[in-house]
Amino acid sequence: MKIAQVAPLYESVPPLAYGATERVVSYLTEELVRRGHDVTLFASADSTTRARLVPVCERGLWRDAGVWDTLTHHVRQLARVAHLAHEFDVVHFHGDPLHFPLADSLPIASLTTLHGQLLPVDHGPLFREFAAAPLVSISNDQRGPVPWANWRGTVYHGLPLDEFEVQPEPGSYLLFLGRMMPGKRPDLAVEIARRAGWPLRMAAKVHPGERDYFSQQIEPLLKQSAHFTDYLGEVGGGLRRALIANARALLFPVEWPEPFGMVMIEAMACGTPVIAFRRGAVPEVLEHGVNGFIVDGVDEAVDAVANIARIDRVACRRSFEARFTAERMASDYLSIYEGLLEDRRAAAQPPVAHYSMYGR
Repeated sequence: MKIAQVAPLYESVPPLAYGATERVVSYLTEELVRRGHDVTLFASADSTTRARLVPVCERGLWRDAGVWDTLTHHVRQLARVAHLAHEFDVVHFHGDPLHFPLADSLPIASLTTLHGQLLPVDHGPLFREFAAAPLVSISNDQRGPVPWANWRGTVYHGLPLDEFEVQPEPGSYLLFLGRMMPGKRPDLAVEIARRAGWPLRMAAKVHPGERDYFSQQIEPLLKQSAHFTDYLGEVGGGLRRALIANARALLFPVEWPEPFGMVMIEAMACGTPVIAFRRGAVPEVLEHGVNGFIVDGVDEAVDAVANIARIDRVACRRSFEARFTAERMASDYLSIYEGLLEDRRAAAQPPVAHYSMYGR
């Protein structure tokens, strides 16, 4: 199959550090190539892939100090997709739905995976306007605000089996990893660690729009708790993998409808249990008592830390292998691609003329 993957341009594919969407696009692209498909990746020029790379900008836009308007680069990306569309069987878009008017007129099948939170006031009118646009959700919970949209399936994220290694004997710290934003409640991670009596390591990106939140709400808290909190900033590569693998537990005290939570399955792949608030897709991803604990508030999270040794880290890894591999993710997407192509073939068939013994 000839497949185009269209990634957001904010980070390289895969990203240097933070960037769950770009990481998923990379895992999917490489697995499709491994299976022998002809894959083209539209992404930033600093991306690394075995697929054919169509570079759109020099580097991930958030890594380029000279870039101010990221929209202009994504418009150029769509122009390149349109120019090359005749070479593909299916084009798979990821990220913001800027491409909907274009995809409507492409001569090939298209699919959109939505990686963020959906809002009925914003996405509802959009999905009604483009009612034929095939969509994939990354969790069933993500669909909640617009359950009537043209969903072709839910595909959970997946990781290559060898991306993370199990660490049977963890270190003596808790971990908060991801992004410094109000909905992820890094302040509650600090409170949980303090009350549980465990050191906390925090590795998190601060986006430009969240700098005030970080400086006004989180930095003072970090200074007050410096005796047990180690803030590392944004991390990637081997350091990031080691932090996850050696953590006693990952804290995920989200208070927004997290559509998936990539870091949860990264922790599971290391055998590191997750302590997460019951929000968004958490109950779909975690199995309470198997690969972590699903809790309702700080008090239960503190109790979960005290009982974290009850989680078998090898069993935690097995739960990842059963549900969240890149192989399974690619198989799910290939089934959806085939369904889209079958629909197009059926639509292209001429209508069957019906005759009777008395004539037409």
